Amino acid sequence: MLQQLIALIIILFFVARLIILKKKNKIASGEFGFWLVFWFVAGVSVMSLKWLDRFVADLGFSASAINILVYLAVIVLFYMNFRLRLKVEKMDRDITRIARKIALDEQSDKK
Repeated sequence: MLQQLIALIIILFFVARLIILKKKNKIASGEFGFWLVFWFVAGVSVMSLKWLDRFVADLGFSASAINILVYLAVIVLFYMNFRLRLKVEKMDRDITRIARKIALDEQSDKK
């Protein structure tokens, strides 16, 4: 119970931080919505660990619900890292293409 309380306090801290960032216009509305839903789901998951333990056991897993949630979080983090890497590579290609175009335009202007 103490661990759940600590986790909820941490989640509330992050939600408060998120709201402050939104009020200062340092975060886009879409990103704000994503993180708000993320922290809401995290809070509901923390509050319903006993039910999740029963559900996970009914599915045949031998681990507790918190372990399953950690495994899912790691999977999501790896997926987000993969997507971020793809975006960075695309940006790199776009920057290279733009730099080449500018260099060629400057070269043709000198002639």
